[in-house]
Amino acid sequence: MVSEASTYLYEATEKRFYFKGVSILIPKIWQTKPDYEQPKLETYKNADIIIEVPNPPGNDVPRTDQFGQCGEMGERIYLTPDIISGEKLNEYGPSGKTLVHEWAHLRWGVFDEYNEEEHFYQSDGKNVPVKCSEGITGTNKAYSCSGGSCSIRNCRTDPKTGKLNEECLFIPDKVQNEKASIMFMQSIDSVVEFCTEKNHNIDAPNTQNQKCGLRSTWEVIQDSEDYKASTPMTAAQPPQPSFSLKQIRERILCLVLDKSGSMASGDRLNRLNQASKLFLLQIIEIASWVGMVTFDSTASVQSELVQIETDAERDTLITKLPTKASGGTSICSGLRSALQVIGNKFSTDGSEIVLLTDGEDNTINTCFDEVEQSGAIIHTVALGPSAAKDLEKLSEMTGGLQTAASDNVQNNGLIDAFSGLSSGNGLITEQSIQLESTGATLKDGEWMNGTVIVDSTVGNDTLFLVTWTAQEPQMFVSDPSGNIYDNFSVDANSKMAYLKIPNTAKDGIWTYSLTSSAQTLTLTVTSRAANSNVTPITVDPKMNNDNSTFPSPMVAYAAVRQGSLPITGATVTASIESADGTTVTLELLDNGAGADAYKNDGVYSRYFTAYKTDGRYSLKVRALGGANTQRSRAQVNGALYIPGWVENGEIIMNPPKPEISEDEIQANMQSFSRTASGGSFTVTNITSGVDVFPPSQILDLEANIEDDHINLTWTAPGDDYDEGRAQEYIIRMSKEIIKLREDFNSALQVNTTDLIPNDANSKEVFVFKPENFTIENGTTIFLAIKATDKANLTSPLSNIARASLLIPSPEDPSSPTGISISIIVLSVVGAVIAVGIIASVTLCVLNKKNR
Repeated sequence: MVSEASTYLYEATEKRFYFKGVSILIPKIWQTKPDYEQPKLETYKNADIIIEVPNPPGNDVPRTDQFGQCGEMGERIYLTPDIISGEKLNEYGPSGKTLVHEWAHLRWGVFDEYNEEEHFYQSDGKNVPVKCSEGITGTNKAYSCSGGSCSIRNCRTDPKTGKLNEECLFIPDKVQNEKASIMFMQSIDSVVEFCTEKNHNIDAPNTQNQKCGLRSTWEVIQDSEDYKASTPMTAAQPPQPSFSLKQIRERILCLVLDKSGSMASGDRLNRLNQASKLFLLQIIEIASWVGMVTFDSTASVQSELVQIETDAERDTLITKLPTKASGGTSICSGLRSALQVIGNKFSTDGSEIVLLTDGEDNTINTCFDEVEQSGAIIHTVALGPSAAKDLEKLSEMTGGLQTAASDNVQNNGLIDAFSGLSSGNGLITEQSIQLESTGATLKDGEWMNGTVIVDSTVGNDTLFLVTWTAQEPQMFVSDPSGNIYDNFSVDANSKMAYLKIPNTAKDGIWTYSLTSSAQTLTLTVTSRAANSNVTPITVDPKMNNDNSTFPSPMVAYAAVRQGSLPITGATVTASIESADGTTVTLELLDNGAGADAYKNDGVYSRYFTAYKTDGRYSLKVRALGGANTQRSRAQVNGALYIPGWVENGEIIMNPPKPEISEDEIQANMQSFSRTASGGSFTVTNITSGVDVFPPSQILDLEANIEDDHINLTWTAPGDDYDEGRAQEYIIRMSKEIIKLREDFNSALQVNTTDLIPNDANSKEVFVFKPENFTIENGTTIFLAIKATDKANLTSPLSNIARASLLIPSPEDPSSPTGISISIIVLSVVGAVIAVGIIASVTLCVLNKKNR
């Protein structure tokens, strides 16, 4: 697949790109072979391509996660074993060509040029297939199956709208001459190019036009940093990719903990102990190897690597945690000692180091080369406002996590950081999942009460952890049946206590009650999957960038899913904390507006603009599922399922695309609660007091003609991106789509005197009768909108909406009758891209952040 894709990619990109190096990460449970190497920085979590069993069965649609907007890199590609092995050749074409389609999504942020919801659009009084380029030939037919029997007939039009019936499909000719486009139907043999400015169909209502302002996929690729840094090669064929087979081993990790003098302030050393103890008790997986190093101006080995087999090893490691803080800060001393501890027993390739520090260290860059050459992954935890400025470079160069915690104990940031350190290669059913993380500063005698939902996908190894700043509180936990638990294990020295729920925690609402004298309390609840065969619900938060220069916008994302199935209708809240402990709360939305790329895809998004000071910020997300929550079909940005082919005048249909039962998707859906750390990010050059954020781009403008009026709907932007309220709307219209894109200000303006913007994320509806436009049969009008704010900042141009009026004449079949029909029944470069494959299998780029 990859070798074929490399050649195809080379040709499609004018000999600029190909796949040079591929790493295949093989599961630990597969049989070991002599040619399997040890992974270095390759992990499932950082993989570019995941090979997964389809869920539900039969759902083999290739797909790519894309959280961002046009031109922004995607997250990862998902393929199934049947796609890899060529079992879906008729439906998706050769697997190598399918991979190039998905790679363009992932690497260059382009979108599909088909439309599964609207197969046809009205143009010049006709219904035209959504395709690119327009040179692709085929026929339009209605195809339906019921009770094991399928039929094909001529398409019919709706007498009211003039649109073709929903069952009508465009069926391509098997033999074509057209070379474009890969993002429409890469499965056609002749298709070997992306659509360019010359042959791009700007009229087609597809995602590429909507998201990318009518630009072709090749134009977007030409704007990429890859393209700008490349020159065409001269060889007729690219070099063959090299493949490395790498098998996962047990997790090998060393804690590197700062105990310098600054850790004595703000109860930091004690908080380090609390977070480390949770990590050792609950987060680190069984069979992992763990060592410990502490450092101040020099480093001390507290424990060589020991394998976690029972609670005894965990308890022994906990006794090695530092109890006194003094001395200076030498981060490199700690790192070098950790690499030595790991190297005493194993290769450092693929090992992990968790580095926590609160101090400044101007010599940190002296060991960057050693770290990079070691093949170890460094996870960084910056505690307080003065941690070394170059700390995150260690995680950036090695693909590790970067987190930060302030001195505000109530926010529970340090425990959250350690809670998120599950293995990047472990099965999700074996990993610890955080259900709750909260805190409160109480007055004398006050109570901290709350509830935690334990849903049926979790419940094993459930732990309630309580910390305090002064004296031990009274602690009570009750299960859904009313049984009360108060037998906490107390560590008075570390000011913490924990309660382990035996066996599998009962699903339902658990209640906790804490009371004490005046002090700050925190509560953390973690659990694991209840059944190794049932994937638990997860929340995976992230920011769009690790570093930003003001006023570049930052976006918070949270993917809420159960396996590959999106969870929609959840209440998702992001807490963004600055280094001084100030917290901003945002409701993340899955509405397909503002920062959110797609509606109801399980990815909740929101712009963050409330910066106050330069420095580090950390992200924590809370997701709650209730009565309106449901699983959904996976949002597909991927290769088109071909319904059939016209070959030698005969229509040969593929089996219908497998239908996913709604009952199957929604089975056993319950309320749930989750919290998770989304790591940290840094913002610089912040200027206060100046409005620099315009309203967000409107990307869901829709239009239709009703009698002599035009109805418009869209989601309201805000004063600052998707926050607040815009000042006014500017709506313009034209009979030429390109005029709105190229010369919006000269297009006919719609009178919007009575249109007052609503609050951001509200649904806007505007009905008007166009002036100087006669609406008659065959009329097509294009409309676009901009929003302005109080500072007269203007949003980018919206997507361009189309409104058409087509009154059908007596039906004139678009294809001759009597076509023979067969039903197939199947049983059930200038610049080089360094790629990696990972087997679950998965494929990964060695340094994903710098791809």
